[in-house]
Amino acid sequence: MITAIVLIGMLGLLALGTPVGFSMLIAGTVGLLMFGGPPMALGILNTSAASAASSYELISVPMFMLMAEFVIVSGVADSLFKSASTWVGRFPGGLGIATTLAGAGFAAISGSSTASAATLSSTTVPAMLKQGYEPKMACGVVAISGTLAMLIPPSIALVLYGIVANVSIGKLLIGGIIPGIAVTFVIILTVLFLVWQDPSRAPSAGSFTLREKLATLPLIGPMILLFALVTGLIYSGVATPTEAAALGAFGAMVLAWHSGHLNRATLMKSLVRASQSTCMILMIIFGAHVFGYYFTLAQVTQSIVSWVGSLPIPPVGIITLIIFGLIILGCLMDQAAIIILTVPVLLPVVKAIGYDPVWFGVLLIVVAEVGLVTPPVGLNAFVVARYTGRPLGEVFSGITPHVIAHLIFIALMVMFPQIVLWLPSTMSR
Repeated sequence: MITAIVLIGMLGLLALGTPVGFSMLIAGTVGLLMFGGPPMALGILNTSAASAASSYELISVPMFMLMAEFVIVSGVADSLFKSASTWVGRFPGGLGIATTLAGAGFAAISGSSTASAATLSSTTVPAMLKQGYEPKMACGVVAISGTLAMLIPPSIALVLYGIVANVSIGKLLIGGIIPGIAVTFVIILTVLFLVWQDPSRAPSAGSFTLREKLATLPLIGPMILLFALVTGLIYSGVATPTEAAALGAFGAMVLAWHSGHLNRATLMKSLVRASQSTCMILMIIFGAHVFGYYFTLAQVTQSIVSWVGSLPIPPVGIITLIIFGLIILGCLMDQAAIIILTVPVLLPVVKAIGYDPVWFGVLLIVVAEVGLVTPPVGLNAFVVARYTGRPLGEVFSGITPHVIAHLIFIALMVMFPQIVLWLPSTMSR
């Protein structure tokens, strides 16, 4: 009965627009008060804030946030799109492919899905519309390409999952590389399929000489170096994810300075925005600690694990049910909220039926990508609609084929877990 009141209260607060962290904090505190009285609730509240913020790995969050802000300041997305469109623009759907490649490149040195969608919207959609692209197709490829920042390291979502699940952040980030590349190709193949269906959707752009193509390569050199710095150090074991994040933030600052866009005003804006995002995540983690304490004391998780274990369903059937549940949640809630709310409950179940927590973390993020672009709370779709001025319904319509393709890839991830697990298994530590 108490658990039902706590859950309904939290969902009610979320429905009223209360921030996720405060919703969990209030609901968890009410549950503790009802379960153990004021002494228990006050004792946990007194210690939770410090324990939530004391994790060493948590330092990587503000560093990756700062890295993303400096990358946005540098204007590297323009360079990525220009270079990619020079190489593939002459093919049918070439600018859509270039948008996907630019999204993957931006994701490799950022970590913020909404920032990626906003940047790509202002850079690539006007170019595609000028070329005569179908508006819904142009908006759809931008919205789905923005989600790659959730998966390709450095990924704030994977870091958050690692902290909540107490799983190696290094293995999670490396585990996201092959699925990230695969999802990039899934988006490209979807674009090619749509153009094959109707060539008028995406006319070809002009061709360029080999000299002109080669001249664009220096534009993407700094991006490749920055990605290699962060991911290479983590993979080789030379640096921890936290140390690599700090080096990545410094490298992104150098990139922004070299581009000529870093000044006192943009520096302060980047620091403030990174601080605000970090405080929001810390508040979510604090609320999750309090909420998690209630779940532990009330033995909710243990009861769920026991119940699932008694079901006459094979493990793959349980994973399928979990995926459908996460997709439904993704249509209604923010991805950070899904990670914080579901991982403490679902991860013990996933472990109990024999699946790897690193694999589940990457799978969760790919499923969350679908939630980022599906109605009614598809955040990336709202971002694209806002920055392009296109109708929201048009954006959702353009996203639909990509959602179907993503669901097929999710099925492949369930069938072949080594898509995620092979690369982390080769790490030196």
